[in-house]
Amino acid sequence: MEGTRRADIKPGIDVMIELKEDKRTGRLTGGRVKEILTSSPTHPHGIKVILENGLVGRIKQIV
Repeated sequence: MEGTRRADIKPGIDVMIELKEDKRTGRLTGGRVKEILTSSPTHPHGIKVILENGLVGRIKQIV
């Protein structure tokens, strides 16, 4: 599942995010959602979140 709809995202779910510094490479980083940062119901590049380990990025996959 893609991470473009805010309704699909809940704190505590496992996701794969793309960090800002990895945009060129497309490398994904896994983690668990701590907080949702995007306020709009959808975002074409993925909903922005903070993971429990403190990393910030846009969701590319919901695991």
